[in-house]
Amino acid sequence: MGPKREYPDRPIIGVGVLIKKDDKYLLIQRAANPDKGLWSVPGGLIEVGERAADAAKREALEETGLVVEIGERLGVVDKIEYDETGEVLYHFIIMQYLATPLSGVMTPMDDALDAVWVTREQFKEYNITGSLKDFLLDIGLYPC
Repeated sequence: MGPKREYPDRPIIGVGVLIKKDDKYLLIQRAANPDKGLWSVPGGLIEVGERAADAAKREALEETGLVVEIGERLGVVDKIEYDETGEVLYHFIIMQYLATPLSGVMTPMDDALDAVWVTREQFKEYNITGSLKDFLLDIGLYPC
């Protein structure tokens, strides 16, 4: 059994995978909380004994059906959400990686309700998570 996601005892470490193909990026619609129904990048928790880049590869495959090559680590996202009383509801530290698809057919699977390829300019057309929007702004990918 993994760490307790809601009201955790400590931050939970995960990965996000910004998959780029030509001039498009892959967004997935989240099937579970936090942020159920919103759009984000594939990702998930790192398993005990697993390297972060390997977790990024695994999560990309599990959520999209794509085998990817992991590139540079783009940054780290602190995703902290509070409940109405001010108690920490979620606390994730997410290492974001850039990746390119090597093989496979893009199919939303596992924790993804849907998946789409979008250009940088199209990010605004999707209801993306707040933490992804902040991250894309930080790295200069969210259109102004």
